[in-house]
Amino acid sequence: MRAVSTWAVATAAAAPVVLVVGWTVAGARQPVSYDPVRDTISELAGQGANDTWIMVGCLVLLGCCYLATAAVLHAAGLPSRFLLAVGGVATIALVAFPRPRVGGSVGHGTVATVAVLALALWPAGSALRLPRGPDAGHPARPEQPWAFRRPVALTVTALLLGLFGWFAFEVTTGSRTGLAERATALGVALWPLLAMLSARRAHLSWLAGGAAAVSPGRRAAGAAPPARRRPARGPAPRPPGRPR
Repeated sequence: MRAVSTWAVATAAAAPVVLVVGWTVAGARQPVSYDPVRDTISELAGQGANDTWIMVGCLVLLGCCYLATAAVLHAAGLPSRFLLAVGGVATIALVAFPRPRVGGSVGHGTVATVAVLALALWPAGSALRLPRGPDAGHPARPEQPWAFRRPVALTVTALLLGLFGWFAFEVTTGSRTGLAERATALGVALWPLLAMLSARRAHLSWLAGGAAAVSPGRRAAGAAPPARRRPARGPAPRPPGRPR
């Protein structure tokens, strides 16, 4: 099992912090008519907003946090890491499709949907790859992190998709669009951190159990030496030059 460094945890922890600080600071720069319960985060980086660079910069940093987490979270498996990276790229791409001052934008809506769906589905990718429980045939294998166990991962994906459904409902018929978007964005930003902490805890528990990296050709500490091969039985060889 690969180690999870402190900087990897810090990168994952920076994502929700950057998000909340971004919408708080950028929202404070808007006119009093801006309502965070009604108005969306996208409006803070959209056309006509005050100091759009604040939210634009935070979106870029947020996407970079997702990309960095996807690069180092090996316990999640390639399918999940790919989806997380797609979510990071789409988050950064949002700044190229700002929301217009009036009306909507097909480009902005498409990129935002891709970002949220990728970030909501990536936990399920790890659940499809990993086994359901401990492998009895290989008891020395490290226990999988709790965040990547199938029941947990599928439940988290269902919850995140539920938040996305709430946001979609508010966009069409509700009046709490900003609140729903913030809840969805914060949910998808927090789960990579929890997954990273889960992988780190599993690695530390594995090390505490006596596991260690073993180089090829070397045996682990405490392992029994290989048994010597006994010579095959047969007639003893005769000395050279002796007549039969």
